[in-house]
Amino acid sequence: MTTESKTVLKLAKVQDAKLKDKNVLVRVDYNVPIKDGVITDDTRIRETMKTVKLLLEGNNRVVLMAHLGRPKGQPVEKYSLKPVAAKLAELSGAKVHFAPDCVGPEADKVVAAAKKGEIVLLENLRYHAEEEKNDDNFAKQLAKHGEYFVQEAFGALHRAHGSTSAICKHLPGAIGFLVQKELEYLDKAMVSPVRPFLAIIGGAKVADKLSVLYSLIEKVDTLIIGGGMAYTFLAAQNTNIGKSLLEADKVEEAKNIILKAHRNNVELLLPADHRVVSEIKPDAEVEVTQAMAVPDGKIGVDIGPRTEMLFADKIKNSKTIFWNGPVGIFETPAFASGSVTVANAMAAATRAGATTILGGGDTLSVLKTAKVKGENISHCSTGGGASLEFVEGKQLPGLVALSQK
Repeated sequence: MTTESKTVLKLAKVQDAKLKDKNVLVRVDYNVPIKDGVITDDTRIRETMKTVKLLLEGNNRVVLMAHLGRPKGQPVEKYSLKPVAAKLAELSGAKVHFAPDCVGPEADKVVAAAKKGEIVLLENLRYHAEEEKNDDNFAKQLAKHGEYFVQEAFGALHRAHGSTSAICKHLPGAIGFLVQKELEYLDKAMVSPVRPFLAIIGGAKVADKLSVLYSLIEKVDTLIIGGGMAYTFLAAQNTNIGKSLLEADKVEEAKNIILKAHRNNVELLLPADHRVVSEIKPDAEVEVTQAMAVPDGKIGVDIGPRTEMLFADKIKNSKTIFWNGPVGIFETPAFASGSVTVANAMAAATRAGATTILGGGDTLSVLKTAKVKGENISHCSTGGGASLEFVEGKQLPGLVALSQK
């Protein structure tokens, strides 16, 4: 049995493979925040447990491979996955063996010593430059650890790497429950959304989101633009933005997007007022503007109270909502009000029956700041970059490679 998405061809599902007594190699996304050897957010690990436990129940030897950070092709202690092993044992209830490498004699030895019904966690894939080069020989060495491959790293699917793309040439494979869930929600939102369909796009730079904005204008009823990128759009309308973030080379693109929204009968909303400061620092004196314009010498750091009400009302009256990117510098408590308001409005919309989809690491962090639990959002995507590329309509290399089996 297979699942089909608008972005990929046919993909086998892990539950239909009925794997028993096998060596199963699973690509997971355990790129989690670790401070002083302690995992500060284990969401990405917990999200893979349904697939891991299914494989353990089938008495399979489960070999997990992942990356962490950007060690640039060499071992860097702070990027070791070793702290993840203890968390895995706690969440899975299984014995976990940690391999000090992902390929080579040491890795082979640890995998061989593990029993069926146990887990092996391989060391950081990115300790080898061949991983990001999508090296076929490297993928072949990884493939020695398994008889079957399961793709469960949604957050890495937009990268053509050894463990996501080349690996598929060497093993039969399927997608895990997490990837299935990601595709189901994103397909539902982008292909057949219940309307009104609202997208909220924030973050610092227009350059990072241009393709997404152009794509969304073809799909949504309302588009809200917040965060630092909003000031380039305000400048495109000849609105004064003071010393706020401006991408001068993207003003014409912003004008094009505004024009395209108008032609497509899409409502495009920008902040109607702002919280502003003279200097970005935690104890800065915050003022609220009375209009869309930012006074000379001031920097916009968050949406204002009237905009909070406007955005919350739009969220309340929408049936499908996609949110990527905070609407202010939420890491500073004094500049977090707008993003927290959006998070709470999203949770209220979920309770009222709307489908709410949230993507991107910073956006997920807003939920923590707002003390909104993940279960109060319909779907929190574990892959910001992958979800944005999906929204753009791009094919994800990790899925394309698997669908060609």
